[in-house]
Amino acid sequence: MPIKTLSTVPLIHPTAEVRDCRLGAYTEVGARTRLLEVALGDYSYIVNDSEVAYTRFGKFCSIAAMARINPGNHPMARATQSHMTYRASAYFFGERDEEEFFAWRRASLVVIGHDVWIGHAAIILPGRTVGTGAVVGAGAVVTKDVDPYAIVAGNPARVIRQRFPAAVAQRLQRLAWWDWDHDRLRAALPDSRQLSIEAFLEKYEPIEPMPVEKPKRYPPQAPRSKTRQSRYRPEQTARS
Repeated sequence: MPIKTLSTVPLIHPTAEVRDCRLGAYTEVGARTRLLEVALGDYSYIVNDSEVAYTRFGKFCSIAAMARINPGNHPMARATQSHMTYRASAYFFGERDEEEFFAWRRASLVVIGHDVWIGHAAIILPGRTVGTGAVVGAGAVVTKDVDPYAIVAGNPARVIRQRFPAAVAQRLQRLAWWDWDHDRLRAALPDSRQLSIEAFLEKYEPIEPMPVEKPKRYPPQAPRSKTRQSRYRPEQTARS
């Protein structure tokens, strides 16, 4: 028996804090995780003790424990970097928080593609994009965009290798299996477990229709030139 059952209603742990978020079907948010203005695509999950702000996830993303995505920046160019300037209401009675500062934070959106795996305690800095199918290793600090199907690790994160050859990655993106409906995903489950990636693609790639050969249109034949046939005139022959 499964420990838990996911459904079209997102599963949110009672200790999680979810503010102004959009959570898709079959999604899960783990214990003590904090989400602020996050869009989490269908079938994606974030497990315990993660903090994510101003981020858009695709479908089928797997986010391990203690991940930190789009952490806050401090205003280093000011006289003080302290919260005091932009969270002023906490320090001074009657002062307002600096909305312009938080609008700047929202503009540094992190975008995560489909089927991305982000490892334990990884950090993705503001404004970065992680492409579909990528892997971010445990403890990595992502300071630059990550290409689709790349595996990155380290601080700062660097490419270790590609998951698949470029041609296979392109075929996967064209197939876009993450957009299949729930029944089709279930029907393909045995193949997703057992087939090699090449065999899976060959089985599920749409068959391109054979081009229909149009009948050739030959140009109209040019009219035959009419040649004047000489008439036999005996009188002319006699005079020659």
